[in-house]
Parts: sequence; structure tokens; C-alpha cells
Amino acid sequence: MGKNDFLTPKAIANRIKSKGLQKLRWYCQLCQKQCRDENGFKCHQTSEGHKRQMELFGMNAHRVVEGYSEEFESAFMEHLRRAHPFSRVLAKNVYNEYITDRHHVHMNSTRWLTLTEFVKYLGKSGQCKVEETEKGWYITLIHKDPKMQLEEERRNKRSEVEREEEERHMAALQEQIERAKRARLEKGEPLSEEEEDEEAHCLQRDETEGPIKLSLAAPQPAAAAAAAAVAGGAGTSGGAVAAGLGRLGAAAARGLPTAAPVSVFGDDEDGEAGGGGGGRPTGHGGPTHKRSKLDELMQAELRAKSNAAASSSSAAPEGGKRLDYWLAPGIVVKVLAKELKEHGYYKQKGVVERVVERYVAEVAMLGDGAVVRVDQAQLETVIPSPGGAVLVVNGAHRGCRGTLLSIDTARYQAQVRLTEGPGRGREVWLEYEDVCKLDSGGSSGGGGGGSDDGKHGGSGGGAGAGSSRR
Repeated sequence: MGKNDFLTPKAIANRIKSKGLQKLRWYCQLCQKQCRDENGFKCHQTSEGHKRQMELFGMNAHRVVEGYSEEFESAFMEHLRRAHPFSRVLAKNVYNEYITDRHHVHMNSTRWLTLTEFVKYLGKSGQCKVEETEKGWYITLIHKDPKMQLEEERRNKRSEVEREEEERHMAALQEQIERAKRARLEKGEPLSEEEEDEEAHCLQRDETEGPIKLSLAAPQPAAAAAAAAVAGGAGTSGGAVAAGLGRLGAAAARGLPTAAPVSVFGDDEDGEAGGGGGGRPTGHGGPTHKRSKLDELMQAELRAKSNAAASSSSAAPEGGKRLDYWLAPGIVVKVLAKELKEHGYYKQKGVVERVVERYVAEVAMLGDGAVVRVDQAQLETVIPSPGGAVLVVNGAHRGCRGTLLSIDTARYQAQVRLTEGPGRGREVWLEYEDVCKLDSGGSSGGGGGGSDDGKHGGSGGGAGAGSSRR
């Protein structure tokens, strides 16, 4: 009988040993090989076949581990459904029953290091009811209704589609705004003050500038020197003394020369001397204060506010200016108020019956005739098919009716032949948000007059949506 024959005592002993479970740490899942001791496992690690498998594993280690984890979880849950469908059983008993198969996926190849971690995962994922006792972890299979699972999947899919649609809509709006800005710059038209000051609202500092330092109290020596300087003026009244002391103290607090009153923006607000020694000497040759980005930003804000006040006090704007309100009776709009989703009006169309204070519209829904009050920010213009009647709700031809000729989807523009106004008979290209479909029996009020300049859909305030039956 040969040394390695099937019936030799050594071969029989090897078969007997291989029937039982060996130690988990000496099992290689990639090669599906069980070693009996540490020495055999080390020899296996140096073999060519194991090295080739490790090279493949290194290409995408995360995906390999996730694959083994999914196989282990599915096989474990399948055994639990078949062996203990309605029982409260110890997790280690189920695991021992599962690993009786020699060719099962071993736990050392998954992302769970211990059985306790795997049991906690089953409880968090809602697959099993998990209880920890003195004897160990007990698990109970949770049975789910197939109809409820299908409904949950449909609901999740629907919400995901709505979220993607909302993101695409916002991206299209932003792209349209940027394209409109570029087109106006190419034509040489001036931008509005809000568009010009967009970059000014971003606070940026150069690397050469030092850190901004704030001091809430002036040092005692500087305050004493300021008081002495003000008190030294013989012909100064009490009000002038107090004003000079306050100005000198503020200058000392900022680390500036106390001989000159300095404004908030780094400029000299007063060009005249203030009482006894409060004015700046004409021949002062000290270092000038460097204006920071914050000072420039505040000055830009003041200029914008003054220009806005001047424009509001002037006469009514010209017809070519864009306004921040565009609602008009008789136009067809789409409702985007999510507060009305439970009523079934979200993303539904309606006709504007009345405009309240320029920015709020009472919309009669086309489906059931219900009247809802919606803010302008939650409404969207509707573009009809070519040949339909439209109303220009913003821009140079605001308030003019026309007929839609064609649509350019690449540029988000519509070609309209005007039938009213000074440009009657002309064919013009307008942006989508400047054109809106007219109801067949409706009438327009020209969008409501006013003198406020702004961008389309820029009305402030939150969602003022509500519904009422007509």
C-alpha cells in the first residue's frame, strides 16, 4: 500500500479532521481553503495562487468585501426564514446552524467583525427584532407585507424623481440668469445695481492685508491725553469738548493718530476744525489709513441705497425697464407651492383672477375651479403652443399682447408677433419668464403699474399659499 493511498491511516485521519469545523482565522475566503494551523496558513499565504487572488482583491477591495457581506446577509436571512420564521431564538444558535455547511461565506470576509455587530445591524435595518439578555442576543424575524414594501419603494422612487426634477429646474433657472447677463453685456446694456454689487457682497481679503483687530475700550493713557487735549482749548463750549473727546477716544481705540478725527470708512468726515484743537492740521504729514475691503463694501452699500432712494422719488420708470413684479389678471400660470401638494394643486395650472398688492395672485385652478392665493415667488409662467395668444409680462414690451410664433429651447426664448402697443406688427425674441399664456376668455391688466426695479420673481417674503373654494 502506498504512502499516500486513500486507505492509509494518515489519509483517514485527514478526512476525519476535515469533516469538523476548523478555526475561522485560518480560513482564506478568496481561495476558499481551510488551513488546520497557523503554519499551514502561512504557507498558503506564500503560494502563487493566493498572491494572484490578492492582486485581484487589491484592485477593488471595498467592492469585494461588500459582495461577501451581501452574500452572508442574504444566506443568513434565508436560513432564518426557513428554520425559525416565527420563533424568538438565540442568534448564536442560528449562526451555528448556518455554518454547518462547509461552503458557506465566512464572517471573517465580511464587514462585520463579530456576530454582535451583525445582530445590531439587523436590528437597525429593520429586518429583525433584537433583544439583549443575560443568555445572549435574541432575534425575531420581522414579516413585512409585500404590498407595503411595493408602496414604500414607489413612494421613495417618486420622491427621488421630484427631487431630481427640482434640481434640474433650479439649474435651468440659474443657467438662464447667467445667459441673460452675458447677452446684456454683449449688447452693451448696463446691468442693474443688484447684479453689479453681487461680487461686493462677498467679503474677501488680500494676503497682504493684516488681520482685522477690534478694540472695545481705549487705553487709559490715550484717554487721558485726549481729555487733556480737549480741556486745553480755552474758547471751546461744553458740547464741542464732549464731541472732541469722543472722536479722539475712538481714534485712540483704533490705533490711529489722535490728532485727526477719523470716520468709520477711513475718510475725514469733517473738513473744518472743531473747536479747541479738535481739527486736523493742514500740514499733517503722518501715514494715511489704508481702506479695507469692509470699508469699501459699506460704502458700496450706502451708494446703492442712495441711488435706490433717488430712483424711487423720481418719476415713473420707462417701459423698457424690468420690474420685480409681473403678475397680471387673465394669464395662465403654474403653481409651485409645495404647501398645496396635499390639496392636489402642486405643479397644476390656473388662471390669475386678481392681483393683490402686486406680488400675490388669486388663481382659479383649471381642474376643479378652486381659487387659491399664492405668492408670485411660487408661480411660474406658462408657454403655449405656437399660434397661441400671449401677454408680455415684463421688459420693454410689458403689457402688450401678441401671438407666439416659435420657441427656441436651446436659448430659452420665444418669438412673439406683437398685436398691441407701439411695436404692433413687430416680431421680437423674448425670454421665457417675460412671456405668459393668455386665457382664452381672460383679460390682462398690464401687470400693474409701479416704479420698483428688480429681477423677475424676486419678490420677498415667504410662501403665502392658501386655498379656498369658490
